[in-house]
Amino acid sequence: MKTPVVGAGLLVIGLLSGCTTPAAPPPAPASSSVAPSLASPSVAPSQTATTSAGPGPSSSAVPSTLPPEAQLETDRLLILAAKANDVPRVRELIAAGGNVNAKDEIQDSAFLYAGAEGFNEVLQLTLAAGADVRSINRYGGTALIPASEHGHTETVRILIAAGVPVDHVNNLGWTAMQEAVLLNNGGPNQQDVVRQLLAAGANPEIRDPQGRTALQNAERLGFTEIAALIRNR
Repeated sequence: MKTPVVGAGLLVIGLLSGCTTPAAPPPAPASSSVAPSLASPSVAPSQTATTSAGPGPSSSAVPSTLPPEAQLETDRLLILAAKANDVPRVRELIAAGGNVNAKDEIQDSAFLYAGAEGFNEVLQLTLAAGADVRSINRYGGTALIPASEHGHTETVRILIAAGVPVDHVNNLGWTAMQEAVLLNNGGPNQQDVVRQLLAAGANPEIRDPQGRTALQNAERLGFTEIAALIRNR
């Protein structure tokens, strides 16, 4: 982990007395989802996301009054705590002024990472603190897309309820439904994800870069249950 600027570090220590730096998170499976960084990420002002004007919970966090250097360090620690799924630490850092939309050098924010990895308690904390539900990761995807890919059914439920767009297309040309079909095993969790997406109004006719719909991909891969769900929507 980078040694913080002395002035900023002393201020953060004063704000967060008694806190310890969380352990590095375990590696996540390789996919188009948000992946963990074993190195301490740096957060630059240009990488700080803005709050969406769209649907989503209102912020209940204390407004930040931190100086710029202390804000960067607090945001960096918040992202690390989110990646470690350290709920008490995340809560403490948000209360100290951490920005849940701030991104590190690989475009992870506390909100995006928690959504991708199914860290639901952390996710709820970030939503309560004003997470931008339309923010995107380095693949150009919303939190809902990797959550759907991984079959995190409760996470998908939370994100849909929060107002994350269900038909967003990432840089790979895939929607949440396409990733739910293409990048997993078609099992019960994936079926539930597809069912939720359809109920939320997701369009299964959006085609992937090869010109195939979600139904065509489900049939091609032998996912008969998912194919039936799409046909009977």
